[in-house]
Amino acid sequence: MRKIGISDIEDIALGAALLGAGGGGDPYIGKLLAIGAVKECGEVSLIDVDELSDDDVVVPVASVGAPTILTEKGVGSNEFTKLIDMVGSYYGKKITAIMPIEAGGVNSMLPIAAAARLGLPMVDVDGMGRAFPEIQMVTFTIGGVSASPMLFIDEKGNMGLMETINNKWVENICRAGCTACGGSVVSTEYVMTASQVREFGVRGIVTRSQELGRAIRGIKNCPENMTPEEYFFDYTGGFRLFKGKIADVLRETRGGFNFGKVVLEGIGEDKGGHAEVDFQNENLCATVNGEILATTPDLICLVDTETFTPVPTDALKYGKRVLVVGLPCYHLWRTEKGIELVGPRYFGLNTDYIPVEERCKG
Repeated sequence: MRKIGISDIEDIALGAALLGAGGGGDPYIGKLLAIGAVKECGEVSLIDVDELSDDDVVVPVASVGAPTILTEKGVGSNEFTKLIDMVGSYYGKKITAIMPIEAGGVNSMLPIAAAARLGLPMVDVDGMGRAFPEIQMVTFTIGGVSASPMLFIDEKGNMGLMETINNKWVENICRAGCTACGGSVVSTEYVMTASQVREFGVRGIVTRSQELGRAIRGIKNCPENMTPEEYFFDYTGGFRLFKGKIADVLRETRGGFNFGKVVLEGIGEDKGGHAEVDFQNENLCATVNGEILATTPDLICLVDTETFTPVPTDALKYGKRVLVVGLPCYHLWRTEKGIELVGPRYFGLNTDYIPVEERCKG
């Protein structure tokens, strides 16, 4: 167990924004929520799942909806209490700990804010090792864990509970309700015992996010024998896909998602080239000079060429200079069940999944 304070939150938000693969919402908004909660209620205890008993109840807390909308709506301090009270009342059990369901700007931060305001510890684990746009897209689905009952609340106080026949139906019904509630809600699903979290969760994700954030912040102080770019790729284990200037951004909010494409014109050693990155909240496919170099479930991240700060999809702007980065995904996503759940063909991309390290050979 260790404590998460304000300086830790800064690093976690930065690293999680990278792992969010362009999605998960604006890290600045999430960071403000987490810092405000810690200032008001005290630091949060971060624990390993092995510190819990098998039957302890762990509750994920997340925002569902289009990230751009959350920047306008925010999350109130009472929403967490009402939501967790409803969970405890439904199960008739005491809630032991909070956990993030994904790594991403907002959804790495909301659990910290919730844990602080509820006086509960947060478990160093999630269900993705990155961010994905749909509720069923978690490692717990691969493990056969049910997402329902799902409980949600909006900023107006509307609350709901749903039980469905499978995890995809949680996504379908929640997305419709989310749209009716103004585009985003705070929710909890995949309420689990610690033994289930231990078996199927992506462990150490908060620590990983913090380490990445710390490395990005200190990138100007990299070893003398390396350039900042070389240090970034060495530390992250990522692959350089393209460096360019944003020439166009096509974006629309539809059905509770941000859909779109960013078009890049090459700069530096990529001058004369072009690239496109398609996204649905998260980046899904990177095409460079007509060749696909990375697809979901591997992570496709855009970072600032000077600071290496991640650029989420809702912050893409004309003229911004970015480096397109590919990161290998968590190993469960490369299984048959994982690819069926989050592979390129699920999102309508006409290509099979090939690991980013294979696509980038040579």
